[in-house]
Amino acid sequence: MKRFGIAEALREAIQEEMERDNRVFCIGEDIAVPGGWGGAFTVTLGLEKKFPDRMLDVPIAELGFFGVAIGAALMGMRPIVDVQYGDFLLLASDQIINNAAKMCYMSGGRAKVPLVMRAPIGATGRGAQHAQSLERFFTGVPGLKIVAPSNAYDAKGLLKAAVRDDNPVLMFEHKLLYGSRGARAEPGATDATSEIPEEDYTVPLDKAVRRREGSHVTILAWLLMLHHATAAANILSNEGIEVEVLDVRSLSPLDYETIGTSVQKTRRAIIVEEGPKAGGVGAELAAGIMERFGKNLLSPVTRVASPDIPVPFTPILENAYRPDVARIVDAVRRVVTS
Repeated sequence: MKRFGIAEALREAIQEEMERDNRVFCIGEDIAVPGGWGGAFTVTLGLEKKFPDRMLDVPIAELGFFGVAIGAALMGMRPIVDVQYGDFLLLASDQIINNAAKMCYMSGGRAKVPLVMRAPIGATGRGAQHAQSLERFFTGVPGLKIVAPSNAYDAKGLLKAAVRDDNPVLMFEHKLLYGSRGARAEPGATDATSEIPEEDYTVPLDKAVRRREGSHVTILAWLLMLHHATAAANILSNEGIEVEVLDVRSLSPLDYETIGTSVQKTRRAIIVEEGPKAGGVGAELAAGIMERFGKNLLSPVTRVASPDIPVPFTPILENAYRPDVARIVDAVRRVVTS
């Protein structure tokens, strides 16, 4: 066993998959600059030395290089697209939504698009155009699988599973969870390190997982908010409130089997997400839970999310904008005592 942060775990996953399958290659901006950072958050650091012909640096033209990657996938390659900031996915949305996600359906299953897309998201002092939580824009797209790892073990296992899958997979990664060092260290980062086994493994692309057992209320969260939810649960335990914490992890498809087992036990559910509340993943989850399990709940599903405004730039406003441990604790107290 070894202990890695998410950036190191993703790097190892890419290296192992490229060694395992010569069809795997990486494409993106600044991912293979000699002496560079290895992408914006060090994930591909040094891989250009091991795979000089399969680490492709491209111009700032997302619509174009996503098209290249999709074309390569259709021809049997297995590209991993590195997006510097998740916000830039919107520049390639036509390729992602109208080509990658639809080709299998439009061809009656004859065309496969084994494409992996990696996208850093989350508010980290970079302003409204480099800090969005974009899950909401893609979870409703049929044909895409979407995952969001909260720790290094899952990051490696999910990425390896995504590379081996015959469908397009979008992986959202939170900037404050990478564990990047040196010039790319993130102020205020959260420890998402994990013990990583030496042997090969994958993590299912369609399964949520229980991180903490409880009996009074279920919190569903992912990425950074999963860590805040766990911290809140530990505080509430001292008050006699036992919170069950689910790492949703798979945003599309949603694992209602695991979710249902938990919420039917606790009979209360709170969803925590970093993005704005209106139209978010939390809204879909809340509707899905109420439709399937609502008759068993003691109270309506509650959502904790950011306000419906662009992400502020100043650190003080950014911290006030994003859900934190205190807001989650308050929400749980209200739900349990109502």
